[in-house]
Amino acid sequence: MNMNAKGMRVSGCAIFALALALAVLSGCATTASNPRDPIEGFNRAMFGFNEAVDRAVLKPVAEGYRAVLPAPVRTGVTNFFGNIEDLWIAVNNVLQGKVVDGVQDLLRVAVNTVFGIFGVIDVASDMGMQKHNEDFGQTLGKWGVGNGAYVVMPFFGPSTVRDVGGRMVDMYVDPVVNEGNIPLRNTAVALRTIDLRANLLDASSVLEQAALDKYTFVRDAFLQRRRNLIYDGNPPPEPRAALDADEQPLSAAAPAEVAVAAAVPVVPPVQAVPDAAVAETPVAEATTPVIYTMFADGVALKTPNAVPEPSPTTAVRFADNVVLQAK
Repeated sequence: MNMNAKGMRVSGCAIFALALALAVLSGCATTASNPRDPIEGFNRAMFGFNEAVDRAVLKPVAEGYRAVLPAPVRTGVTNFFGNIEDLWIAVNNVLQGKVVDGVQDLLRVAVNTVFGIFGVIDVASDMGMQKHNEDFGQTLGKWGVGNGAYVVMPFFGPSTVRDVGGRMVDMYVDPVVNEGNIPLRNTAVALRTIDLRANLLDASSVLEQAALDKYTFVRDAFLQRRRNLIYDGNPPPEPRAALDADEQPLSAAAPAEVAVAAAVPVVPPVQAVPDAAVAETPVAEATTPVIYTMFADGVALKTPNAVPEPSPTTAVRFADNVVLQAK
């Protein structure tokens, strides 16, 4: 094995281990109101650091990438890396006891590699072979390992103690990270990162407009989505004790494209956010919606059969015709 590739994997794992150790140490001196986020002070600091890096580097580069490359080329890049990921996804499906899905993932790799020009064209999806989303963190969750505390990792973003361990394993077996040709490896890692960020540009724009507290928005959406993935879209109801006293549970299904950026907003103390949130600005009228108006002091008032304001500061429409607008 190439020593430089091995060194990169070890360095990545060391970043995770160091950040997790710092988080645990900071948590020892922190009194948090949210039992799922006992190290909120540390996490907010890391969240701010990641936001600064994103604003200064990742987002501008991703915007340039999307501006320069046409959509078919970007889709090909996404498909290529997705084809590589399908190998590890297949292993995790088998480890979770979903052998049929694992075999389908391997068939996807074979079909897309041979007929899709090394995965650039997703022929398998056109043939009805569904793409899955699995990682070792989900496998650990399927085996009964609990989340642990919510942790924001420097550079890598939202995670949990369980998923930090899972991410280390994912990195250790990642074919891109293990590529022996160092210039090729570095280029591939950079391209994959930029492509992922470019795919999240629209979702992050919605998040910027909709979130009153972006940190809370991302945290709650991330935790809900991870739970949803572990249970393959059908999670059991969460125990009441696992939630804040002033927090309502999120819906079972959160948008997949907000995996890193976020998903469905939580507006305490309003009822649970409906499934499959779809955001638009401004809101286009179809049938008479149910309006929630969010005021500056955080109070949300439900006004059935009301008409949205012509130009609200922020308006987000959900799939079942519920509108959240901020004043």
